[in-house]
Amino acid sequence: MGKISDALERRRKETALKSEKHPLAVPERIVEERSPKIISKPLLDFTGFSHKLVVVTAPDSMDAENFKVLRGQILFPQKGEPPRCIMVTSAFPGEGKTYVAANLAVSIALGINEHVLMVDCDLRRPSLHKMLGYKRAEGLREYLRGERDLPELLVKTKIDKLSLLMAGKPAHNPSELLASSAMREFIREVKNRYDDRYIILDATPSQVTAEANVLAHNVDGVVFVVMNQKAPRETVRRSIENLGKNKIIGIVFNGYSKSYKAYDKYYKRYYK
Repeated sequence: MGKISDALERRRKETALKSEKHPLAVPERIVEERSPKIISKPLLDFTGFSHKLVVVTAPDSMDAENFKVLRGQILFPQKGEPPRCIMVTSAFPGEGKTYVAANLAVSIALGINEHVLMVDCDLRRPSLHKMLGYKRAEGLREYLRGERDLPELLVKTKIDKLSLLMAGKPAHNPSELLASSAMREFIREVKNRYDDRYIILDATPSQVTAEANVLAHNVDGVVFVVMNQKAPRETVRRSIENLGKNKIIGIVFNGYSKSYKAYDKYYKRYYK
């Protein structure tokens, strides 16, 4: 009886194992990793646009129209692809480089599909934030020093499709920061992340600091600003050679209004 009982027990266990259902293993889905999107932080205290931001404050003015012409020349070049990372500089301070950089950036952002990131690379005397109506806050300096991540520093401005990266707190070594591998990697990252994003860098004057000449190697093109009756012709020529003639995509002659007079009546009549 013992042997028979053992045989029956073994038979019962084998039958139970065969009838037991085992769930099928579901293959794990492999998800391609993507770079995190740039998320702009909430708006800072907004004090109003500077009157120098003519593309917004005086959209029907001749100056605003000139920036629209400049935008068209940059976005639709006669040859090749449009430059997506553009540095704006001048020979000396006070020639209007920040004025040109801000209005050019806003003019591009007001287009249908274009997104713009403005970067204040003047770590000595930053003023790009004033044009957009903000107080100075953390920005490029803190990013290059590894103290903040980029999404923490980007400011979503009052203008749609326009973001701002301020210069940040005062830096005692601006030349070293802007010549660092971190700056080169930053430009490469923001330029390659989105196909429809343009980057406008407001750089220091090329004849009084070393930063502009260093940054020129990392951008697609340079807009050089010349103030009427300020920078000597020879100084402008030397500045362009130092930056690299092949990098210059345009020269903006600032502060000259005499040529407008011949067309003033046509312009006013057209807009009226």
